[in-house]
Amino acid sequence: MAKASIAGQSSLGVTFSYGTESTAGTKPASFTLLDRINSIGGITITPQNIDASALEDYVTRNVAGRADSGEQVEVVVNFTDETATEWGNLITAYKALTGGKQMWFQTVHPKLDKAFFFIGQPPEQIPQPEVGQNELLTVSFPLTIVEYKGYDTKVTVADNPAISGGGL
Repeated sequence: MAKASIAGQSSLGVTFSYGTESTAGTKPASFTLLDRINSIGGITITPQNIDASALEDYVTRNVAGRADSGEQVEVVVNFTDETATEWGNLITAYKALTGGKQMWFQTVHPKLDKAFFFIGQPPEQIPQPEVGQNELLTVSFPLTIVEYKGYDTKVTVADNPAISGGGL
């Protein structure tokens, strides 16, 4: 059995960004960076089971059915006035979409050749952060998964104009 060349990757340097379609149904040509992301939920493609049993079967038999990507991806953000502005701009950009155009999200790992993509819908407004004693102030943005696009060619990411100087 062949051995992997490396044991794995850390999550250091991962970025999360969004882009809106210029042409409905076409991946955006550029994406806007979202700063201070604390965590990005995973997307698991789980096939549904279809009961294929018949009267003669003593044990249930199944076949794979439609795959389900889940309902939402939770993106946790270090909450500041700047990140609130970024996400407010994202929500405004989503609400301005017309003609069947959609919003895409991209997760880029600096040491992987490609990126992960999904089409999603943000919440209608910025959620309230959970607040605890002696903790980092974070807010969780539930992004509804419209369609998981998968592992594909990375797209250029621009710094977010909402953050002075942009970038991390």
